[in-house]
Amino acid sequence: MNKEIIQSEVTYKAVRSSGAGGQNVNKVASKVVLSFNLEGSNGFSEEEKTLLLSKLAKKLSLEGLLILTSEEDRSQLKNKEIVTKKLFELLEKNLIVPKIRKATKIPKSVIRKRIKDKKNISEIKKNRRKPEL
Repeated sequence: MNKEIIQSEVTYKAVRSSGAGGQNVNKVASKVVLSFNLEGSNGFSEEEKTLLLSKLAKKLSLEGLLILTSEEDRSQLKNKEIVTKKLFELLEKNLIVPKIRKATKIPKSVIRKRIKDKKNISEIKKNRRKPEL
């Protein structure tokens, strides 16, 4: 993953943010929408692209764009930084290949101990019953 290439391929768009704003509600475009073409990007190897496309399939639009938004701050610049950080965190998180779990056999001593404990508990419960005549 090459961050400089990805950064150059990202497009930003400033939009009016929702929510309270008082007098400035219809004047300031502080919400930032980031769109990134994952399929056409040169910042990834082919293996990384296929991994990301499979993991982020639900987040991609019909055109294959990854769209992220930020309206956390009142400043457009801060929102741009936040949404860029979100993009790189999302990409890095989804590039990690999970380790394959090795199936391990349960040791015989553990199985014996469990059965012994079960018999012990069974005996205790049996002793709680009323005596049979």
